[in-house]
Amino acid sequence: MIRVLFVCTGNVHRSALAERLLAARLPRGQAVRPESAGTQAWPRSGMEHSTRRVLERLGGDGSGFVARPLTARLVLGSALVLGLSREHREAAVRLAPSAMRRCFTLKEFVRLAGGEEADGDGQRPEGAGDFAAVVAAAAARRGHAAPVPPEADDVADPRGRPSAALVRCAREIDDVVGSLIPVVRSLGNDAGQSALAQKTPSAYGSRN
Repeated sequence: MIRVLFVCTGNVHRSALAERLLAARLPRGQAVRPESAGTQAWPRSGMEHSTRRVLERLGGDGSGFVARPLTARLVLGSALVLGLSREHREAAVRLAPSAMRRCFTLKEFVRLAGGEEADGDGQRPEGAGDFAAVVAAAAARRGHAAPVPPEADDVADPRGRPSAALVRCAREIDDVVGSLIPVVRSLGNDAGQSALAQKTPSAYGSRN
């Protein structure tokens, strides 16, 4: 199983939405398992009501959700860590420096991995069907891709803002997750799972 960990601050709005929207969009039988955590979260069962309402309008399922704090063990046990803003990516790296090349913001990873289909000669890179290879290639591209304004890689926190801000946030995350799907869809192959089993030891069992 390939774990993709979304990270925000409270594991209440942004990362919870990203986890469940990706789960809703993945093809049946996909080897990717979306999960989430928060840098300032505390364990609690049940998704925040406003988040769940917005999620379900977009076709996601809020049942069985449990908020939890981000830990080094969660970072190390994930094949890919996607912060909803730069501060979340940086928090993950501080907890587990050895996982730095697997830590991105959600928007950053979609932007960098979107070029994975072909190299400069229009050829798909060797090993591109392997999840670990795609993540490594995105990390390598980080220093060479055209720069974007730093805030362009963030999803704004809707907490404490009018309900319309949460709706906009959810739609933005849904759009970005939609762009992530083509990258993820082709990566649930046996070779990728085998490679990741060696590189990312199991950090936890069932979420619930």
